Amino acid sequence: MAEALYRKYRPQIFEDVVGQEQIERTIKNAIEQDKVSHAYLFCGPRGTGKTTTARLLAKALLCEKGPTPDPDGTCEDCQMIAEGVHPDVYELDAASRTGVENVREEIINRVQFAPTRGRYKVYIIDEVHMLSIAAFNALLKTMEEPPEHVIFILATTEVQKVPVTILSRCQRYDFTRITADDIAGRLLYVAGQEKIELDENAAQLIGRLADGAM
Repeated sequence: MAEALYRKYRPQIFEDVVGQEQIERTIKNAIEQDKVSHAYLFCGPRGTGKTTTARLLAKALLCEKGPTPDPDGTCEDCQMIAEGVHPDVYELDAASRTGVENVREEIINRVQFAPTRGRYKVYIIDEVHMLSIAAFNALLKTMEEPPEHVIFILATTEVQKVPVTILSRCQRYDFTRITADDIAGRLLYVAGQEKIELDENAAQLIGRLADGAM
């Protein structure tokens, strides 16, 4: 089966992330200085790199050379994270699993156990604003006193719907819309790799119509 281009060209290292250089630099500095937070909140419009950056942070923490600000993406741990099969990286889509039972079953009942392979267990919760109030309350208790080996990365397109109690326990990063020039540049790169003819003006037009989302 043909691999979708967005999967094939999803950034595997921090340097490949387009348009969020300041966020990538801040995260890399924190890893370098051993100042990793136990909870992050990545917020911003869709298609700006929130989930991708969450996975890259997981790689940086669990890489065989890690914790490292420059995971190379080639070790077994990095590749398992990229494929979504690493036993210490849990991805929960809150849009489809909103209830308190999901949070209890997939997070709270498991956090106390030590990581299987690495130093950390990383929980990535996408569209976290979709969780029910009961689920947020259950999550809050764990976030207030998390085990040392647990890192939470929450991602949302609607930060105003996330309770203040959760916000106050996270390091917040606001992802901005990607410029049309940056999107066009990435499109031209992908087209070149795929041997697809793409006119520069067409790439610019697509970049503008994309409305800031890669």
